[in-house]
Formats: sequence, C-alpha cells, structure tokens
Amino acid sequence: MTLSKLTTKLSTAWLALGVTLAPAIAFAQATTPAATTTTPAAPAMTMDKGDNTWMLVSSALVLLMTVPGLALFYGGLVRTKNMLSVLMQVLTIAAVVSLIWIVFGYSMAFTNGGSLNSFVGGFSKVFLNGVTTSSLAETFSKGVAIPELTFVIFQMTFACITPGLIVGAVAERIKFSSMILFAVLWVVFVYFPVAHMVWFWGGPSAYQDPAGLVFSFGAIDFAGGTVVHINSGIAGLVGALYLGKRIGYKKEIMAPHSMTLTMVGASLLWVGWFGFNAGSNLEANAYASLAFINTFVATAAAAVSWCAVEALARGKASMLGGASGMVAGLVAVTPAAGFAGPVGSIVLGLLVSPICYFFVGAVKNKFEYDDALDVFGVHCIGGIFGALMTGILVNPALGGAGIVDYSTADFAATYPGTAVQVFNQLKGVIVTLLWSGIGSAILWKVVDLIIGLRVSPEAEREGLDLSAHGEVAYHS
Repeated sequence: MTLSKLTTKLSTAWLALGVTLAPAIAFAQATTPAATTTTPAAPAMTMDKGDNTWMLVSSALVLLMTVPGLALFYGGLVRTKNMLSVLMQVLTIAAVVSLIWIVFGYSMAFTNGGSLNSFVGGFSKVFLNGVTTSSLAETFSKGVAIPELTFVIFQMTFACITPGLIVGAVAERIKFSSMILFAVLWVVFVYFPVAHMVWFWGGPSAYQDPAGLVFSFGAIDFAGGTVVHINSGIAGLVGALYLGKRIGYKKEIMAPHSMTLTMVGASLLWVGWFGFNAGSNLEANAYASLAFINTFVATAAAAVSWCAVEALARGKASMLGGASGMVAGLVAVTPAAGFAGPVGSIVLGLLVSPICYFFVGAVKNKFEYDDALDVFGVHCIGGIFGALMTGILVNPALGGAGIVDYSTADFAATYPGTAVQVFNQLKGVIVTLLWSGIGSAILWKVVDLIIGLRVSPEAEREGLDLSAHGEVAYHS
C-alpha cells in the first residue's frame, strides 16, 4: 500500500468516524440492549488465579505511573507557579477518562466495529454491557483467559495515562478547561481508534477473525509504543505548535523548579512500568519475566547512555539527563518488551538516548518549537525508534522471542525477515502519526473555537496555580 493510498484511506475513515460516532454513541447509551442474537459457542477457557492476581497488580502499577508518577515527574519540571496546575491536569484527565472508558471507550477499542472494524470498534459493550464476573478475555495462549473485568481495568489504566502525557507539551500556558476538553475529545477520536487498530484481534482461538488495521499489517507492539507514545507525542507537538511559545521563552529562565520531585516521579514511572510492560503479557509466565527484565535493563542502559552523552557534550551529567534517559529507555522498550532478548534490550537502551538527546536539544533549538517538557523528543521519537527496532530485535537469531504464527498447530515462533518485519512496523508508525497528527490538529482547532486554548498573558505571568485554581503548591 503506497503512502498516498494509505493517507486517503485514513482520511476517509476519519470522516466516516466523525459522521457516525456521535449518533451511534447517543443511540447506544439510550438503548444499551441485552444481546438478542445467537452467537457461536465460545471455546472452553480456563482461568488461573495467579494470572488474575498479576494482572490486577499490574493495573495498580500502571495507575501508579499516572498518579502520582507522571504528575510528579511533570510537576517538578515546570516552574513553581505552575506546579499545581500540572498535577491537577494529570489527575483530572485520569479521572475523567476512566469514566469515559466504562461508558463506551472499552467498547470502541475492543469490540468488532463492523464496516469500520479496521479503524474502530463498535458499541455492543457500552456501559460494559455483557461484561460480568463470568465473562472472560482470552490471553495470548489458546484457551487461557483472565476475567474480562480485569482486562477492562488493565486497559483502562493505559487510556488514563496516554492523554496525560500530552500535558507536558503544552504546560504552563493552556487553560485547565481546554486541556480537559481536548483530552476527552482526543481519547474518543484518536486514542480509542488507534488502540483498536493496533491491538484488536480475535485472539488465539479466533485468530482468523477481522483485526484492526495495524494488527492486520503484521506490525507488533507489545505494550504501546504506537498506541501510547507515538500517539501522544505527535499530539503534543501539534498542540505546542498551535498554542505557540510561552511568554519569555528563551528570554527568561524556565528551569525545573524541583529536580527532587522529578526524580521521584521518574522512579515511580520506572517501577510502574513493570506493570505496563510485563502486565501486557496478560499471563504470569516466562514471557512476563522476559518483558520485566527487558524493561529493567533497557531503562538502565538508556539512563547510563544519556548521562554519558551529556557528560561528553556538556562536561557534566545532570539529574535531568538521568531522568530523561530513564524515560527514553522505558518508551523505547515498550513495544519490544516481550519480543526482544535482554541483550538486545540493552542495545536498544544505549542507542535511544543519543537520538532523543539530539531531538530535545539540536532539533528543538533549530526549529524553535516550545514543547515544554519534551514530549515529542522523548515519547514520539523514542516510540518510533523502539517500534522500528522491535522489528529487528524480535529475530530469534538476535535473541528475540520470534512472532507467534497462530495458523500452525503448535503456535510456532517464526520471523518473516528483517526487511519484511521492519516495513510492517513502519506502516504501523505511519498510520499512528497520520491518524493522531491530523486528528489532533483538528481537535486542537475545535477546542480553540469552542472555549479558547490559551490563558491570558496576565494569567500566564501570574502562574496557572493561582489564576486557574486559586491555590499554590507551596507556601512560604
């Protein structure tokens, strides 16, 4: 599929989604009927209490990444007068998105969308219709399942943190109400469709069922390199460009007000990310262990690499650099966590930091865009690099786990070749960049037209803590 054809197809799908979504949601919420059609009997499933326990723990760890992890990481990076505003934005987004997820988000991401199934799910499970204590969600092993409620909870935490990442790109100058409205619209029109395109399929027992567009390419994304990081990173860049620079950008000191809190937040992200990546295996088996160790060593390598590059370039390694390296490593290993080997993950971590360092320094300075907390330079660029490298590191010859061929009797691990798999990965990256980039540009404009995006110059100078919330993070 050529890039022009792919762009046309995505644009058509975006238009179709915009035309049909509002009335479909309204109808589904108004009716929410019990299932009346007869469906084929599901295959016998077994549920292990250990798997369920691990997935519930993983869900709690991913929530820890958001509140307080991401909130503190971002909060420490802004100026004192804007600390509280960042905390409030991340907290409120998580709370609001969790409710939307239950109402219709889960259904949009993880059900069959009929004629639009390549791009988005349907509305058969609005208000968790049909999701009970008896319903199960199959894992990546045939006949092995976890409670569907557990799957709903785990995926809900991903939906909560992803729009929260965008906050860092537009920090210190966006209205609180505008950030929340944008997050609401963005998860509906961007996050849910992308999650569906990348992760929706029939499962091992029905692998021939229609899948999401990116999944059907053969692209692999273990825990969200495309869905979470590229998706939010490009949305953040578009938002930063649309809002423009902060008052005093490059004229006033805008140094982080608390590297202590940033270190605490980054550390909580590292700990929580074990749930993010190892939990994405959906089972407490050896592949969860593989994702766990890969997450550990890639992050360590990236932190060391960033500090080394910074020491060579600036003569000193900073705490900000160490924390940035940690996050870059976490981002890069996310799509590769259950596919690469530990040594490959170390290489991944060593390589991603110099690339992200170049983008948050040289590229950002060259083009002079005010991505306040380097969401694009770390999350989008790190996510792209990790997604493409996953296509290489999954190779069993390089210590990777291979790609399961569900058409074989024993679900054998295969590898189509570097060129084929990297091209598959590239198509997934392009779809995510186009869908989120174009969609986010539209949504930033819509929010601006409805309520405006940017605070007044007076409010920005005073700080968003007082002007937006009437309180401050610290009292002298």
